[in-house]
Amino acid sequence: MKKLITISLFAALAMMPLLAGHPASDKLIAQAIKESGEISAKKLKSILDKEESVIILDVREAEQRAEGQIYADDYFAITRGNLEFKVLNKIKNKDALIVTYCRGGSRGALAAQTLRKLGYKNAVNLKGGLKGWAKEGYPIDTGLGVTKLSGE
Repeated sequence: MKKLITISLFAALAMMPLLAGHPASDKLIAQAIKESGEISAKKLKSILDKEESVIILDVREAEQRAEGQIYADDYFAITRGNLEFKVLNKIKNKDALIVTYCRGGSRGALAAQTLRKLGYKNAVNLKGGLKGWAKEGYPIDTGLGVTKLSGE
C-alpha cells in the first residue's frame, strides 16, 4: 500500500510543470520570484527540524491538498484565489518567516509576492513547491499517514 501511495503521489506531482508555460505568465512568475525570493527544500527542512519559528502557507486548491501537505506546527491553507481576502485575518505577525507553497512553485511564488505587497516582510516561496519537497525525499503528511517518495 505504501508503494502505491508513493507512486500515485509522484505521478500526480510530476504532471504539473514548474512554470505556467506561457511567456507572459512565466515573466510574471519570474518577477514574483525576484521580488520575494525562494527557499530550498533542504533549508526549510532544516528550519522545521530545528523547530525554528516558521509559518507554512499552502496556497493549493482543496482537491490538491488531498495529495498531502508539509507538516508544521504553524500551517495554514488558503487558496491563491482567496489569499488577499483571508490572510490578514489569519496571519497577524507581519515579521514572521512565511514559506508559501503550491504543487510546483508558480502560485507559491505569486503568493509570496502578494504577501510582501501586503506588508509581510519575510514571505518566501518554497522552490519547486510540494513537488520539489517530495523529490528531495522529505516527508509528506497524508490522510493515510506520512509518506516519502522512493526510488524503488
